[in-house]
Amino acid sequence: MQVKIDKDRFVRNEREAEIVATADQLASKFAGRSAKHDREGSFPHDNFADMRECGYLKLTVPKQYGGDEASLYEFVLAQDHLARGDGSTALAAGWHLGQVMQMRISRPWPEALYASFCKEVVSKGATINHYASERATGSPSRGGKPETTAIRTAGGFLINGRKTYSTLSPDVSYFTISAWMEEENRASEFLIPMGAGISIEETWDTLGMRATGSHDLLLNQVFVPDSGTLEGAEINRKGGTAFDGGTLLHIPACYIGIAHAARDFAIHFAQNYRPNSLPGPISELPTIQRQIGEMEAELITARTLLYSIADRWDREPEGRSGLKPELGLAKYVATNSAVRIVDLAMRIVGGTSLSRTLPLERMYRDVRAGLHNPPMDDITLNGLAQRALAEMQSAE
Repeated sequence: MQVKIDKDRFVRNEREAEIVATADQLASKFAGRSAKHDREGSFPHDNFADMRECGYLKLTVPKQYGGDEASLYEFVLAQDHLARGDGSTALAAGWHLGQVMQMRISRPWPEALYASFCKEVVSKGATINHYASERATGSPSRGGKPETTAIRTAGGFLINGRKTYSTLSPDVSYFTISAWMEEENRASEFLIPMGAGISIEETWDTLGMRATGSHDLLLNQVFVPDSGTLEGAEINRKGGTAFDGGTLLHIPACYIGIAHAARDFAIHFAQNYRPNSLPGPISELPTIQRQIGEMEAELITARTLLYSIADRWDREPEGRSGLKPELGLAKYVATNSAVRIVDLAMRIVGGTSLSRTLPLERMYRDVRAGLHNPPMDDITLNGLAQRALAEMQSAE
């Protein structure tokens, strides 16, 4: 069922309207394929081919290297709309786009290396992601020491290890990883092109977001030359001034986009479903209107917070490090609201919403995954609490 989407109130100018138009066109195509990829757990290579063809994958590349140099607000807007067609595709693409944008901001690579990569994104649609999670260490945000090792050899390093939750791995052109250098007793980061010694073990068989390709990535004696060692990049990942978490807003943008699609479906259903026990559609019932109102309250609140923080991050670069609590809050509110919105959408549609012939049951499963993307709820709430306590103490 195709659902018409009204004009987005958060589109502020012609450039943003063009970005949204591209994302909506892609989303319309992806929506027709999403059920198949979800059922199969297959990676949406066809969706990525479409994004390469229209240039979506260069959205955050600097203009000087042929990209669109999207602001954070524009990036969030694009991902919000893209996810309305297929959440898995949007999340996978978001990690690539966010990685490129973060490098644009912090410039952790030698400029010649970054320029070469950006030009490959523009000309060939090259993709990248960062893989840090491991079975023993869990989420890198928890501070675990990587078990992947980097052993020095002539002209570079030999990398051995296994990375989990390697989103985009079936399509990734390059990736960066964290690895432990035993001789120097520290972790470092390495840039690796897909190639010899690298394999994918298809371990991703999950409740939701089944088409992200977040399999295990195995590295067996992978040689990385000295030029692929990204000294200092790991400092940025751990929260130094160059990395403030702003680009991670693609995560809440994705999940609120999925929820928006569920909202659209439920409203369209309510306006057109006319059981013979009623004189008109169920949208005229007070109980249904209340549920629609509850969806709207959740959606408007989450999107207002998300876009206001993205706009502030763009306008006040000198204050970005101080926005970390708000960035985490935007993700907390958006992902929890997304769960609530899809639940309400299913209540409006009723028992038929459980059918796999409709998209709601997939959306219901997909938004659950947002609760497990960084930053986690407990970290966000603890950070807010610590700031409040510190502010109160300083005021006394």
